[in-house]
Amino acid sequence: MLWRVSQAYRDTPAESSTMPPGIPYIIGNEAAERFSFYGMRAILVVFMTKYLWLMDSRAGSPMSNAEATEHYHSFVMWVYFTPLFGALLSDVFLGKFRTIMLLSVLYCAGHAALACMGMVGNSSTWLLAGLVMICLGSGGIKPCVSAHVGDQFGSNNQHLLSKIYNWFYFSINFGSFFSTLLTPWLLEWYGPHWAFGVPGVLMAVATLMFWMGRHKFIHVPAGGWKFFREMFSAEGLIALAKLLPLYLFIALFWALYDQTGSSWILQAEHMDLNFLGVTWLESQIQAINPILILLYIPLFTFFVYPLIHRFFPLSPLRKIGIGLFLVAASFALITLIQSWIDAGQRPSVGWQLLAYLVITAAEIMISIVGLEFSYTQSPKNMKSLVMAFYLLAVFLGNFFTKEINRFIQIPSSGHEQFSALVATQPEEWLKDARNAILPGYDQKTGTEDDLIARLENGSLKSLEFPDRTQQAFAAAAERIIAEAKKRGNRLPEVESVAATNLGKDPWENTIEYTITSQSSCRLISAGPDRSKGTAWDIGLTIDVSVPSAEKEPSWSDRLHPTEPWIDRRAQELGVRPKKETSVGYDIAYFSGGQTKWEGQSYYRFFTILMLIFALLYVPFAMLYRPKSYLAE
Repeated sequence: MLWRVSQAYRDTPAESSTMPPGIPYIIGNEAAERFSFYGMRAILVVFMTKYLWLMDSRAGSPMSNAEATEHYHSFVMWVYFTPLFGALLSDVFLGKFRTIMLLSVLYCAGHAALACMGMVGNSSTWLLAGLVMICLGSGGIKPCVSAHVGDQFGSNNQHLLSKIYNWFYFSINFGSFFSTLLTPWLLEWYGPHWAFGVPGVLMAVATLMFWMGRHKFIHVPAGGWKFFREMFSAEGLIALAKLLPLYLFIALFWALYDQTGSSWILQAEHMDLNFLGVTWLESQIQAINPILILLYIPLFTFFVYPLIHRFFPLSPLRKIGIGLFLVAASFALITLIQSWIDAGQRPSVGWQLLAYLVITAAEIMISIVGLEFSYTQSPKNMKSLVMAFYLLAVFLGNFFTKEINRFIQIPSSGHEQFSALVATQPEEWLKDARNAILPGYDQKTGTEDDLIARLENGSLKSLEFPDRTQQAFAAAAERIIAEAKKRGNRLPEVESVAATNLGKDPWENTIEYTITSQSSCRLISAGPDRSKGTAWDIGLTIDVSVPSAEKEPSWSDRLHPTEPWIDRRAQELGVRPKKETSVGYDIAYFSGGQTKWEGQSYYRFFTILMLIFALLYVPFAMLYRPKSYLAE
């Protein structure tokens, strides 16, 4: 039996030309909910690469950048797939209000699970459970909240709809700005429990605020089976068929835009984060996006759009088209920045902020406009479903980025062989062992391609090679380090080393030198299988560590502990030595584990793809014929 809305609630908009009374509760709810979501999402990649392996009593292995990026986009992908189920639950069975309340409770439970990591059980299990519940909660309410906004308006005040969607977006970015600044700071100094716990509290506040507005809202009843009749009517199918190609173009926008929370953060780790007299955390750079949104909404509404409209009619579809070209421009700038990093430079993060200026303008012209346009183009009883299909564009975009990052990952033969060893050995042996010989490419021990695992507390501390192989790479590393010392502890350019023979490995593969950042480089060869880009590539990384100068503590330094949480936790587990007091050259051997597309080649791929799609969008927009459906 379908749930019906109580007759105590109004189910049709009042004949009023003013703002509906339930709007302040929706806006307040959205600000608090977005604080919780964006705060958690802002630290997710950094948490997975730097913190997750330290959460349990026995340290694991750090997650690679490509793997963390894949998991991040997998999470975002499912967040934007579950709106389909939320829309069906709302439009067919419960109605928007009941659906939002039910899934918000599940949403709060997801944040609680993340805050419990490291307290009991396996942290990876808590992480998965928390993210699954947040996917169902956050994703499920998305189409309902945005459609619930539109339900508050009737024919007499529909002229306010565009304004309220701008304010709706304003509230999203108001909440995300403060959370993007605060949550990385909590993670850095107080650890994951506080960093994930505070967003959970804000989600509870959001749920309470929405419940308080229950008597102010217009409660449009669930459509029941009428929903399916309208969906499969000629009018419903035509409306969906017209919108779906548009959502494919918007999907690629999200494939690039959502990388501001993954690959852009990882790029910022290699940039000079001192900007405007403040030293930022890499994940805090995202806070510029909501600030720009708050500035851009009135700027575009009252100046940019009217100015462009003087030269040619600026329809919603044309706004989206301009936005697609702006996305390509922003990634072209990110590619340029990465080329400087690949050359061993450390550019100012101000360059990345410039890219944010461009991609945020694209967001204004694609995301806000696409949301409003989708609502107007959907029949009355299909609005939540159409909102869900709009959000499926985000799903498709993140699915694409996830698959690209999965494709470019090269497995680590060393870690795979160690995992196989652990599966066959008793816990007592693993706890006491200090060294283990792992079979190499020929799957035999006692041969030239063996891998030597150094263990500590049952964890893989480092990999090494047999003497002949290790000596070849150590000799090459000595030449690079000697050259760096001559240059004031700066790594030599690739071009200056290319003419120098760094030697060969035991299988007659040339040892090659690449720079990965201003302070790190890689020496790599094709390894025993003599094929480049496989799990059996071998080599070492060199990291140049320079101690920071002592300085007088500022007033803000007194707000947090003297050492970051990650350093305190690592010393508790005994997996990291204390900070060095002089310049150091840290060497770590590896076997596989790199990526197929590294540096600027990764960003160049997305730039070219976005430009192609922007050009293909032009004829589509010219052929599209809009038809609006608004509440009566």
